[in-house]
Amino acid sequence: MIDIFAWLIAFFIIIALLVIVVYQLMCLADLEFDYINPYDCSSRIDKVVLAEYIILGVLCCFYLVTGHWAMSLFCAPYLYYNFRLYKQGKHRVDVTEIFNLLPQEKKQRLIKLFYLLFLLLLSIFWMIYSSLENNDD
Repeated sequence: MIDIFAWLIAFFIIIALLVIVVYQLMCLADLEFDYINPYDCSSRIDKVVLAEYIILGVLCCFYLVTGHWAMSLFCAPYLYYNFRLYKQGKHRVDVTEIFNLLPQEKKQRLIKLFYLLFLLLLSIFWMIYSSLENNDD
């Protein structure tokens, strides 16, 4: 039963990450359609980027603590990519270059979105598998 709760917690953490990435994509789309100015867009994205990185780190550590090694390994490339961006100082959106980098920023966040959807599907699969395994006992 504890395993199902662990998967449920991981599910909600992944949902939170998905909300953050979709929010960033919406800000970039608003900028592309000229609904908001570059300063507002970059400040909104910069407010949630570190939260995204921290939540992903917590998720990866949560998988390690609960003994879900495979899922932790699936989170590792995304975590490494975010860590590399942070160390290079590229985690923040530059206000002056945001229009030039808009396609790249959108592509980066779309890849993150699809990766998180993949993690969500795996998490749902393992949650269902764990609940069925508990019912057999």
